Amino acid sequence: MERIRSFIAIDIDDPSIVSKLVSLQEDLSNLGANIKFVEPENIHLTLRFLGEITPFQVEQVKRILNELTFQEFTMKIEKLGVFPSISRPRVIWVGVSEGADKVCQLHDFIEDKLSKLGFRKEKEEFVPHITIGRVKGGNLSRLRKRILELQNVVIGDFRVTCIRLKKSTLTSKGPIYTTLFEKKAVK
Repeated sequence: MERIRSFIAIDIDDPSIVSKLVSLQEDLSNLGANIKFVEPENIHLTLRFLGEITPFQVEQVKRILNELTFQEFTMKIEKLGVFPSISRPRVIWVGVSEGADKVCQLHDFIEDKLSKLGFRKEKEEFVPHITIGRVKGGNLSRLRKRILELQNVVIGDFRVTCIRLKKSTLTSKGPIYTTLFEKKAVK
């Protein structure tokens, strides 16, 4: 049976915000660490990774998203961080300050509805963030130092007008994301 690798996300598609995130990636790219950066067109905030799901489950997820009603809101994108820790950086991300509560409400609604369909609840506590790179190895001492220097970076305000169900097709050049469904906010 066909499986569709998918996730629910807020696409970061404001050109000025994307440009600032790309500049941040460039800043971190010359430090001796081996980092796989997220392509500019793929930068997003994941509300829920769904994994490999069936076409039937895709339709169920679309119905859940259709039930969702939310007002447009602004996310302030700032602060640079890493998961799991600065001593073992694996994922480099930029956080959300203003609007984080609204992002968490969207996540909680989706998580609650998905669990009723039999999806397992996520183990990790949800932290709104935008992944900009994955650390593969290399010399990490300069990277750690630079991340600490940039931890208070301010990227700017981003207007959230919709959330999307995305399909992720893995290729040797990196993932290709396709929108399967979009739920617009109420103005």
